[in-house]
Amino acid sequence: MNTQEDFPSTAAPSTGELDLEARQALRRVTGIASTELEDVTDAEYRRLRLERVVLVGVWTEGTIDDAENSLAELAQLAETAGSEVVDGLIQRRSKPDAGTFIGSGKVQEVKDTVEALGADTVIADGELSPGQLIALEKAINVKVIDRTALILDIFAQHAKSAEGKAQVELAQLQYLLPRLRGWGDAMSRQGGSNGGVGLRGPGETKLETDRRRIRAKVAKLRRELAKLTVTRETKRDSRTRNRVPGVAIAGYTNAGKSSLLNALTGAGILVQDALFATLDTSTRRSRTAEGREYTVTDTVGFVRHLPHQLVEAFRSTLEEVAEADLIVHVIDGSHPDPLGQAEAVREVLAEVGAEEVPELVVVNKLDLVTPDDLLQLRSDWPDAVFVSAHSGEGVDKLRAAIEQALPQPHTTLTVCIPYVRGDLVSRMRSRGEVLSTEHRGDGSVITARVDDALAGELRAFVLEND
Repeated sequence: MNTQEDFPSTAAPSTGELDLEARQALRRVTGIASTELEDVTDAEYRRLRLERVVLVGVWTEGTIDDAENSLAELAQLAETAGSEVVDGLIQRRSKPDAGTFIGSGKVQEVKDTVEALGADTVIADGELSPGQLIALEKAINVKVIDRTALILDIFAQHAKSAEGKAQVELAQLQYLLPRLRGWGDAMSRQGGSNGGVGLRGPGETKLETDRRRIRAKVAKLRRELAKLTVTRETKRDSRTRNRVPGVAIAGYTNAGKSSLLNALTGAGILVQDALFATLDTSTRRSRTAEGREYTVTDTVGFVRHLPHQLVEAFRSTLEEVAEADLIVHVIDGSHPDPLGQAEAVREVLAEVGAEEVPELVVVNKLDLVTPDDLLQLRSDWPDAVFVSAHSGEGVDKLRAAIEQALPQPHTTLTVCIPYVRGDLVSRMRSRGEVLSTEHRGDGSVITARVDDALAGELRAFVLEND
């Protein structure tokens, strides 16, 4: 007889648990290959199919630590995309070489490293021009991509919603369009009208066809995103009409934004120790201790040199930050360069018009910070709230700080609400701040601060001596 323990729990997993399980789980079909693995983890799967990559960076400014941190971040991005980093090289230059990014002398060294390590791909820590891309591929004889293409690839892997997928595809096509020329001889017919036998004709037919198709696809994606944006704006207008304050959680990728949203609201969204684990925005409702409603929105993570194509494609999503009443700027306290990350985030916020929105700095991952580093962090951000979303330390202080920073209704009035109008009392608590309550025979006498719209509805109940 089977006992209850023989059966799995019937409790429904949260959305985040399902997302994480889907991303990590991989089951091999039996009988196809001689080896058999069950429940292969994400890391094990990557070792089976990884591209071996060599990273190449150009150090033009800052310290060597800055250059190494940038290359270390590129390594994390490469691993997130599904690659095995076998080596990383930094070239000191006043500026990147216009022809080959790293200079012709260093190209041979990179080629020798690629051949010695059996690498398949070279990833440049910067955005390569079409000419640099072609020159490097011809010289090194392996695939070459840049930081922008790598980030776009990660976004393509992690996008889930229809809007997220459309935004990423739009960014990829915008990146690809100027780089079509020269990527493969089959892409074009370069001869033109006087190019010799077999090359006479319109010239570059295949290339121009591809360009037209990409432009048509870009136009279609823009139309689709415009329709999807209407839905978000409708929801945003509804919150605005009801005067529900909005809080946007912003920060560097993998700073712990989703973990904080879960800790604050119990949202149950995907949490993973990986760059750009979540791309789709999530909005949840929360309440202050007095019962006032506000929304908390988790936004896409930022990164240094976030591709311009992504900023443009995700502009409608990032407008959630610009329209917020408060930005909770999450900083990874355990990162070697938290100040640099914070500056990168603020650059993107300024680009989307959110630089004037009030900011509450939150230093996360307190459980991973050494005492010496904690002293430095408190010196850098004396007004910040220090938390650990993982352990829950400081989350109550953060919640109180958010409530304190929310915009306050500025209309104060005293009303006598009949007991049959409990709906008005409920709205006063959810949309305003109740200062005092007194119950008497004809109703509840309430003094509260409310927004102008609700104040207009309450005018009929205002006490004459108010």
